[in-house]
Amino acid sequence: VQLQASGGGLVQAGGSLRLSCAASGFTSDDYAIGWFRQAPGKERERVSCISSSGGRTYFDGSLKGRFTISSNNAKKTAYLQMNSLKPEDTAVYYCAAPSGSDCEAHWEYWGQGTQVTVSS
Repeated sequence: VQLQASGGGLVQAGGSLRLSCAASGFTSDDYAIGWFRQAPGKERERVSCISSSGGRTYFDGSLKGRFTISSNNAKKTAYLQMNSLKPEDTAVYYCAAPSGSDCEAHWEYWGQGTQVTVSS
């Protein structure tokens, strides 16, 4: 499985970005794609996950009102719409996939990160 994240950039506080994660190589139609982020000097944290059946998980409830995960199964692409961005959202954002479709399973496949920088 290969994952390609894109869509990061520099944005002012209050702005929006939409990240994309294009996946290939799934051997099943049952899969999940998740988003993680890692800020400088901090540990990587889970952000959100979506399964091919449409189930959504927001691991950080405080982000749910600003971040929305979605997907296009035909394209095997997941998106993370980020609104009302804050400087503390600055991080490298990664997409990943578990070996199955369980968002709580081990994250086996990782894409390269995409940098999101929010200026104040």
